[in-house]
Amino acid sequence: MYEQASHALLNEILAKLNPEIGKYRLRRFYTRLGANFYAIYSLFKLLYGERPDFKEQMVRLVETLAMRYIKRGPTLRRSDIAREINYTWFLSQKWVGMALYCDRFADNLQGLKEKLPYLQELGVNMIHVMPILDCPPENNDGGYAVRDFRRIDPRYGTLDDIRALSDTLRSRDTLLVLDVVVNHTSNEHEWAVRAKAGEKTYQDYYYVFDDRDIPDAYEEAMPEIFPATAPGNFTWDEDMGKWVMTVFNSYQWDLNYRNPAVLIEMIDVILYWANMGADILRLDAVAFLWKKIGSTCQNEREAHLILRLMKDCCQVTAPGVLFIAEAIVAPSEIAKYFGEHAIYSKECEIAYNATLMALLWDAVATKNARLLGQGVGNLPQKLERATWLNYVRCHDDIGLGFDDADVRAAGYDPAMHRTFLIDYFTGRFPTSPARGMPFGTNEKTGDARISGSLASLVGLEHALENHDEEGVDTAVRTIILLHSVILSFGGLPLLYYGDAVGTLNNLEFLQDPSTQHDSRWVHRSRFDWDKAERRHQPGTVEQRIFSALRRLIALRKEIPAFADFDNRTLIPIDNPNLLAYSRTDPENWRNRVLVVGNFSAEPQTLALEDLSVHGFFQYGGMKDLCTGDSVPAENGLITVPALSFFWLSD
Repeated sequence: MYEQASHALLNEILAKLNPEIGKYRLRRFYTRLGANFYAIYSLFKLLYGERPDFKEQMVRLVETLAMRYIKRGPTLRRSDIAREINYTWFLSQKWVGMALYCDRFADNLQGLKEKLPYLQELGVNMIHVMPILDCPPENNDGGYAVRDFRRIDPRYGTLDDIRALSDTLRSRDTLLVLDVVVNHTSNEHEWAVRAKAGEKTYQDYYYVFDDRDIPDAYEEAMPEIFPATAPGNFTWDEDMGKWVMTVFNSYQWDLNYRNPAVLIEMIDVILYWANMGADILRLDAVAFLWKKIGSTCQNEREAHLILRLMKDCCQVTAPGVLFIAEAIVAPSEIAKYFGEHAIYSKECEIAYNATLMALLWDAVATKNARLLGQGVGNLPQKLERATWLNYVRCHDDIGLGFDDADVRAAGYDPAMHRTFLIDYFTGRFPTSPARGMPFGTNEKTGDARISGSLASLVGLEHALENHDEEGVDTAVRTIILLHSVILSFGGLPLLYYGDAVGTLNNLEFLQDPSTQHDSRWVHRSRFDWDKAERRHQPGTVEQRIFSALRRLIALRKEIPAFADFDNRTLIPIDNPNLLAYSRTDPENWRNRVLVVGNFSAEPQTLALEDLSVHGFFQYGGMKDLCTGDSVPAENGLITVPALSFFWLSD
């Protein structure tokens, strides 16, 4: 878009750029800069237009984009061009992801490269390597308290190792996902160290105050994220003699995006890792980017402006790179992190579907799909060029963040129902086989979140200890059922390392002073490669889970209807134990798949009249794509076995 004031400023900026930049052929860069500059200028002006150094900061921003483009390798530039042409490439059903800790899965980056055959055997072609940047050996929050944004933790390897991994993955048509922690740094980061030493420039990189007056004003509306282990939102720093905002932990200092220098630094960090070969960048804690007195300091309008600015800048320098919004917020808020454009994502192309995850766990506990169906029906609409990241487990806790209105519509009291779920998954509820642990318990309210491995939460650990074959079968069927949903729902399915072989809870974290206070480490165990070898032994738990997931993943990739083009229709049915939805091939509406999942421990029937109005079972039975068997209709009903599912086609 041409706009007089912004392009007059652009001409002024180009004349002031470092002369070194003029030595390079930057035709594509300037084309993209021109196309995106009005948006960049407008957003930057909204955030910083009142500052006297506005123009100088704009020059610095454009120089940053140009220098990162110059350093972007030819292979990555070619990938950018291809993805600009096929701009919905990531909505394909071919992608299946896995999140893993490098050191716990394979010791280091070189080891990870050697273990790629395991992932390929399963069918995974998108790998989220959990945080690997330099952190203090202690007080690191599992990699999210970064000490140096441009350095790999030596325990994992070197920058050359990450480049080698990226090249190898690209040759295998596999995507690399890396984290950038955009909300905070470690208190040992160079910026924090220089702030402690009294440098005003770097104190302005954070929220720093001489006394408690302003912190107390913030605290009036700010919730506590970890009330049990990190109460409050500010920490007194003895070296600096000042209070500093620390929303997550006392050693994680929140960055002050009211300072444009911070934004430019972090855009540079994002582009640095894009140039290292990341296809997708997971931006951590994006809901917290803007702090405002009198608010919860989450989901502020300015946080969205910052993300839009980051995306527009990335579109100039590395347009083939996608963003994941790590925003575990209320269902009504999450879709906003795609952006407000009617079609194209203008913030992050991908967002965690935390609501679906929580709803799935509700179905596990209640043995029905009443709240699951209600919640799925009210999931916020995504943009066309955006997608959900669907998952059963991840490295984090399980929050029960579904909408209270949905809970009431499903016939439950919200507070009582959440108490039931916490009791169920922590094993306090009578007859519950779950072996989870509470996390982040708020003693004032009784609220808590849940930790635990997938297998232990669905009862596999309990069943194995009690030599209960029926319980083992129930747990295995539940694991496969849950994955059948995330693989067919629409979006990018993300598996968690260890889940494909039934990894149980690991209590070793209790012996380590740096982790014993954080129950999430119970499901962050070291991958047991001896256990994984049993995936080749018929009849073992590992073989039953792994082979089933491998078949489902391979089948998903062959079904065009599972691509994510707003082609899912929830089908209302009378049986509250069942979830049903259809998926339609975006290029041929006649090619449809009917997905039906039974979350009950008993077989359930489904009336054909609920399906025939949607065009299913018009010609007798339908074929289950997972088994190849025909599913007949008898007396106007089909029967879905206990804890089972169908992917049905005419």
